[in-house]
Amino acid sequence: MRYWIMGGGGIGRALAAACVERGDEVNVFSRSNPELADVRWHALDITDEDAMNTVCAGLPLPERVINTVGMLHSEQWQPEKRIEQFTQEALLDHMRVNTWPTLALARLLSARMERRQPLLLAALSARVGSISDNRGGGWYSYRISKAALNMAIKNLGVEWARRFPAACVVGLHPGTVATNLSAPFRAGLPTGQLQSPEAAAQHLLAVLDGVTPEQSGRLFAWDGQEIQP
Repeated sequence: MRYWIMGGGGIGRALAAACVERGDEVNVFSRSNPELADVRWHALDITDEDAMNTVCAGLPLPERVINTVGMLHSEQWQPEKRIEQFTQEALLDHMRVNTWPTLALARLLSARMERRQPLLLAALSARVGSISDNRGGGWYSYRISKAALNMAIKNLGVEWARRFPAACVVGLHPGTVATNLSAPFRAGLPTGQLQSPEAAAQHLLAVLDGVTPEQSGRLFAWDGQEIQP
């Protein structure tokens, strides 16, 4: 099976390694080289749609595309605890990283897909992007950008069901994984809740192996349970 994996960070790198171990053909698109044997690396900032189109133009479409790129915090932004900390600049930056790239990918893929193309597009989302599951509040920019991503996935699922009935698009909640994204927020986690990137990759691939076009547009946790919007 041929994979495009967007992002070479903790989860992206672990997914690429796991796919290679399964005998799959893997292309990784990221700003820095994950330096994995038997992986073809393409230098790319996934938030740049023009660059994405250029890099992907000469490549055959894969069977699976997984977008692992996301931002919870940065040198400039930290998750907001109060509305007074929420700014337009932070929201737009989170939307640029957490929401837009999956839509740009969908535009690229849709322009090249044939009607019966059995392509699976998956994007890492988050349970905190579920509106019905939000009991903690806070984290305005992150929650809003992930909720927008979940709506984009739902919208795309409806469209692809008409245009590409053999294709599927889903969101994936990987759980709490030992990556740079979660590093500042692990204090007080219950024992066993923190997963390694390698374990998370295996769980996510198991979920994808069981997804069907009839489930397109939905959000699934790492253990296969569906998360309501």
